Amino acid sequence: MAKFIKDMKKFYKYIGFSAKSSLKSEVAGSYLGWLWWVLEPVLFTIVYWFIYTIIFNKSGQYMTLYIIIGITLWDFFNKNVMQSVKIVASNKSIVTKVYIPKYALIFTQMLVLAFKMAVSFGIIIVLMIYYKVHLTIYALWVIPVFITLFLVTFGFSAIIAHFGVFVEDLRNVINVVLRVVFYMSGVFYKLDMVPEPFRTILGKCNPMAFLMTSMRNCLIYSSNVGYKVLAAWFVVGLLMTVGGIKLIYKYENSYIKVI
Repeated sequence: MAKFIKDMKKFYKYIGFSAKSSLKSEVAGSYLGWLWWVLEPVLFTIVYWFIYTIIFNKSGQYMTLYIIIGITLWDFFNKNVMQSVKIVASNKSIVTKVYIPKYALIFTQMLVLAFKMAVSFGIIIVLMIYYKVHLTIYALWVIPVFITLFLVTFGFSAIIAHFGVFVEDLRNVINVVLRVVFYMSGVFYKLDMVPEPFRTILGKCNPMAFLMTSMRNCLIYSSNVGYKVLAAWFVVGLLMTVGGIKLIYKYENSYIKVI
């Protein structure tokens, strides 16, 4: 990992500049600009609230807040993973001319989506004030939950970015898999609706279901998170991150020949 640290020191300015440029170009190419970063989570929250309360005929306290937290975390994970499938090929004009560690492209992408997630959390804070949700000491669990989310997301993205270079149809497969995971993560419904033992299996073995539940527990319900499961997913995310970086270093010279 010495090479990773050395490269990060060398390319961190590029990663930051590239992320900033990406955000600026995205705003410049849209009529509503940065307002879309606010409107998108709000509109999807309204849609899923309608599905849960009207179609499913369910209700619950803080349901709007509950849903937008789920959407915010899911969008960060989902978009990172989906964009990583073809991230090397989509940056062909860069990687074929100058050397850049290919995982730096993933870091750039994550910075862009992390900024958008921060905007969504601004909305979440406003809703918490509106609903008079009081923060407690349990809110500190947000930090390890975020760290675990970043590790798991980067780990999955790095591994998928590698295989995405060689497997042409991987994007279609990942799209289907993520769609299934979405409906199994409790983004817009409570996992309490799922009967046992599937509820426990989903709540522990699905990282997004667990992280969403943990974030909601520490922010909305002032309750503890499953620290043992959180630690387990932290380790899994760390192992995937290390494995993904090593995989990219080992094969990145062959990427140019394929793309």
